Amino acid sequence: MGNQLYNQVLNIHLAAVEETLPKYLPKDDQALQKLLYEIMAYACEAGGKRIRPILTLEFCRVCGGDTARALPFACAIEMVHSYSLVHDDLPCMDNSPVRRGRPSAHAAYGEDMALLAGDALLNRAFEVMLDPANRSGLPSESVLRAAFELADASGAGGMVGGQVIDILYENKPIDIDVLEKLQLGKTAALIEAACVIGCHLAGAGEEKVSAAREYGRQLGLAFQIVDDILDATATAEQLGKPVGSDAEHGKATYVSLLGIEAAEKLAEERTENAIRSLEVFKDKADVLREFTYALLKRKK
Repeated sequence: MGNQLYNQVLNIHLAAVEETLPKYLPKDDQALQKLLYEIMAYACEAGGKRIRPILTLEFCRVCGGDTARALPFACAIEMVHSYSLVHDDLPCMDNSPVRRGRPSAHAAYGEDMALLAGDALLNRAFEVMLDPANRSGLPSESVLRAAFELADASGAGGMVGGQVIDILYENKPIDIDVLEKLQLGKTAALIEAACVIGCHLAGAGEEKVSAAREYGRQLGLAFQIVDDILDATATAEQLGKPVGSDAEHGKATYVSLLGIEAAEKLAEERTENAIRSLEVFKDKADVLREFTYALLKRKK
């Protein structure tokens, strides 16, 4: 089944990710830790939008690369994203009992096992990327650049750092500059990495890598603004998760700081910035342009 956000090209990427991702997750019914494997699979199921792996595959395609060789790396990025959601939902973080319309990992399996499953997914991502079978036919330099990009986006200067800022500023005054730094790490870093990794795997030059980086950064910020707007205007049924949780936890959002109208305007500006950054790819990026506008207009 396709996704209404995507056109035919992106739905092909989506189908490839959905088919392949489970194959890269550990499975052994005889293992003493088989429950861990079950939770890892649970965390990666129920799809979501798969935006990050799709961006990796599309940037690889746009840069003339082999998307089949990029597929393990795209799946690895989705593992990191899934791990981050498992940890975000934990009682010590956002304490969310629902994710994608069903119990979050800790609600279904317990906090201790969910925590460990998240850890395992993060490590599994790099196992998959660095597996000799998965990097066969790719230049070692491209693989190393891709692995570094994912590690950098996931760590203290990226997702983890953004989450730390988020926690430190709960119930405290915050301005737009701090919020942008928070979301550059928490949301935009992994989206940016997904785009850049696709370029690296295709052997793209620095001009295209830089353009993809800027696109990912701008798209990531626009995506978060729309997320904040939907959190304030959509229903839990539409989003498949609780709404209004940021306000309950005393967290600032683009809507709480700017209001809905100004937040919508900023999302449009970020979207246009993302579109402009694609100029170097010329008409090869038309699919990405269409996708960028679709994300701005999404309703869930």
